Amino acid sequence: MEHFSSSPWWLWTLIAVGEALAVIVGVMVSLAFLLWGDRKVWAGVQMRKGPNVVGPFGLMQSFADFFKFVFKEVIIPAGADKVVFMLAPLLTFVIAFAAWAVIPFAPGWVVSNINVGILYLLGISSLGVYGIIMGGWASNSKYPFLGALRSAAQMVSYEVSIGFIIVTVILLTGSMNLSDIVRAQSGGMLHWFFLGGSPLVGFGVLKMFVMFPMMVMFYISALAETNRPPFDLPDAESELVAGYQVEYSSTPYLLFMIGEYANIVLMCAMISILFFGGWDFPFPLEGFIKAGSWIYTLICVLTFIVKVVFWFVMFALAKAIVPRYRYDQLMRLGWKVFLPMSLVAVILIAAFRVYGGAL
Repeated sequence: MEHFSSSPWWLWTLIAVGEALAVIVGVMVSLAFLLWGDRKVWAGVQMRKGPNVVGPFGLMQSFADFFKFVFKEVIIPAGADKVVFMLAPLLTFVIAFAAWAVIPFAPGWVVSNINVGILYLLGISSLGVYGIIMGGWASNSKYPFLGALRSAAQMVSYEVSIGFIIVTVILLTGSMNLSDIVRAQSGGMLHWFFLGGSPLVGFGVLKMFVMFPMMVMFYISALAETNRPPFDLPDAESELVAGYQVEYSSTPYLLFMIGEYANIVLMCAMISILFFGGWDFPFPLEGFIKAGSWIYTLICVLTFIVKVVFWFVMFALAKAIVPRYRYDQLMRLGWKVFLPMSLVAVILIAAFRVYGGAL
């Protein structure tokens, strides 16, 4: 899926548009079934059935909800800033899908294989907070505005720790290209970064005791970054009636929800890429299947999808099992626990990169 600079401009444009549409449509369709899975996991924990009527096993429930939102009336509060009010969910939706441009699904299967993919993702994720702030402010109501402020503080707080955790991966890899990060973990599970990467001998074993906690911290920070329970403080129904999107209905509300779930799946993909080898199989396949063949590529794509689905299930279990944090607990965890720990991890991994070969 990588671009070829020797192609004519019109062919290059068609390829780029086709790749982008394939990723957007693929993510949109997968969101419908992942949302069904999210609801089934939550129902299973609470010992009830969940969606089970619309379609076989309730698989069409998400599509039914989609059409329900599309055909409902769009209601705009009388005192709202109508332009900003309608622009906010659209901005959230566009930014959520723009981040997928640098996600590699298999060797060569990436829309834009840029060398600064990590910086691109950090920049896009930072822009995501603007849609929430705009929606809360434009609603001209105190509850959405309070929810938007809490969301902004929460997302900014945990972006800091996520950034330092990603720095440890960049130090191990020597590159900010996501495909290079996956290739650096090739060779099987023992080379994946949640176990410290290669080599797992001598002093290198100590990397595992740094990187495994970083993986756990990234998972928890991702929950907070995407406003997922137990860190769904912007949406705390018991306090804010529904958070920053309480005045929204119909398609604008749907765009907010699609953007939120697209970010959740993006975080699942990031955990898989940064710590679990991305498309890399748990054991080397080159001795059984020729690298570069269509079977090899298909296995790589399926491996990546399985890892993303596994982490989405972990997100769903956290939503169903863990009780909600108070806001002061959320801020304390981000600034007084995760930030110092991630800084120490950066120092330790940097020290290994500099002195590890001599020890």
